[in-house]
Amino acid sequence: MRKMLLILLLAAPIFADDLTRIKVVVLDTAGKPVDRANIIVKFEGRSIAKLGRKVKTSWEMRSSQEGVANIPELPKGKILVQVTARNYQTYGQTFEVEEDQRTIEVKLSPPQPQYTVH
Repeated sequence: MRKMLLILLLAAPIFADDLTRIKVVVLDTAGKPVDRANIIVKFEGRSIAKLGRKVKTSWEMRSSQEGVANIPELPKGKILVQVTARNYQTYGQTFEVEEDQRTIEVKLSPPQPQYTVH
């Protein structure tokens, strides 16, 4: 009986209350938008089924000229955001998202100077 209950809980459908929409805004250190930044957003949790179908838990896209990327619905919980852009340092951070909508502002820094030992 206990095993069957656990299986039912793991296979339970996800509802609209369990999903969130994320908006990622990419800026440089001066506060100007960074366009065409590569953005990867991943839900870090167990696989979730929605009415027999899997919910997409990973998105890859680029920021607009305003530095904005609107991510479609993801499950709430721990979400990893990674951003790479030409001539900037790579950014990566995990966020705990429990809101229905959330805006994440990412500030990219210029690359550090190269040092050699020789």
